[in-house]
Amino acid sequence: MKVLILGSGSKGNSTLLITNTKKILIDVGFSFTKTKMILDKYGYKIASIDFILLTHNHKDHTSGLASLVKKEKKFVYIPKGMFKEIKKIVDPDYIIPVFEDEILLDDLHIRFLYTSHDAESSVGFLIEDDTSSLVYMTDTGYISKKNLKYMHNKNLYILESNHDPTMLMEGPYPYILKQRILSDTGHLSNEMTGNYLKELIGDNTKQIVLAHLSETNNNEELAIQTVSGIIENKVSVVSARQEEELEVTV
Repeated sequence: MKVLILGSGSKGNSTLLITNTKKILIDVGFSFTKTKMILDKYGYKIASIDFILLTHNHKDHTSGLASLVKKEKKFVYIPKGMFKEIKKIVDPDYIIPVFEDEILLDDLHIRFLYTSHDAESSVGFLIEDDTSSLVYMTDTGYISKKNLKYMHNKNLYILESNHDPTMLMEGPYPYILKQRILSDTGHLSNEMTGNYLKELIGDNTKQIVLAHLSETNNNEELAIQTVSGIIENKVSVVSARQEEELEVTV
């Protein structure tokens, strides 16, 4: 299983997942032109994408969705509760609402992990094939016990590490926005992410990628240091970036 993170942060999010049998684009937070340019750079044709998964409907995850679907005729798999919002963005004929929490395609098993965010039916994903496993989760105020039971001892974790609470509270954001970020429907802090990962990682875990870092209320060094310290450096931790791609293979 290989992952190419095109970019991660408040200005745009998109990740290409390459499994044994499929190429899946998770979120389309960049323009069609930028998405195609990055994929071409790494030797992937945008036409070769098999389908799209969406975490939620916020613009930094969907700004390039309409154009990509219109030009490339790609289908978008979403939880059924997200349909009302996504049909405002793309032709409903290209939306596949999933009425269960799982998708089975060839050797691929995808489980929706419902997140706590201020967006309708927002989700993360547990994605597994015959050889590898990935947990992908951004934009959530906490991780539920129901989700945690599915997330243990996976090969790769791409998990939000949005902010440092001290930087957030001392920073320039309006107080109401600070409250939103810190709320149960906001974003995970570095410390929260570290504590979840300490519980989740196991002998099969090969890599942790911290995602969706705030450019104002966090920095890469602090996020990695905080999480690595909590998990006692048992697994390598790296950070996705807003303006730079990241490749990971497990």
